[in-house]
Amino acid sequence: MCPKQQEEPLHSGEVFHLWSYLYGTKNCLVFMQVLINHTGDQDLKLYLEDLLENVFTDEEKQVEAILKETGIRLPPAPPDRPNVELQDIPAGARFNDAEIAGLVQKEFLTGKVLTSFIMGVSHRGDIREMFGEFHSLKADYEEKLLKITKDKGWLVPPPINIK
Repeated sequence: MCPKQQEEPLHSGEVFHLWSYLYGTKNCLVFMQVLINHTGDQDLKLYLEDLLENVFTDEEKQVEAILKETGIRLPPAPPDRPNVELQDIPAGARFNDAEIAGLVQKEFLTGKVLTSFIMGVSHRGDIREMFGEFHSLKADYEEKLLKITKDKGWLVPPPINIK
């Protein structure tokens, strides 16, 4: 990365999308904490904890650093959720593990579309590169999730078209 790229001013679209992405990521971090509390499967729980720490928390730090460097105020963050025991969540209010996997997969789908879009509207190469890395990491973690859902029997494929 060329050091001069970081000296280029952010255009209004970059500011808006960086700020909005960070706001969404902060909310996603809390959502992941809730999902971890609801998870009964140990493999899925370890995966979600890894995802939280090595994808979403890292993204938060990187985008926050750019906004701080450029003097843009940061979006608010919801409060962290406490750890709770699965059995303390009423059965009717609890997500099951297959639903959690589906919600995380949806997060990947929307996240990859958004990172691609931000890469497309950004002029600064460092922003484009950073969101390209976010996209690749989401794709890698999505593959890991697919393996888990297949191994656990949670994958619900659409009907097969045989003619």
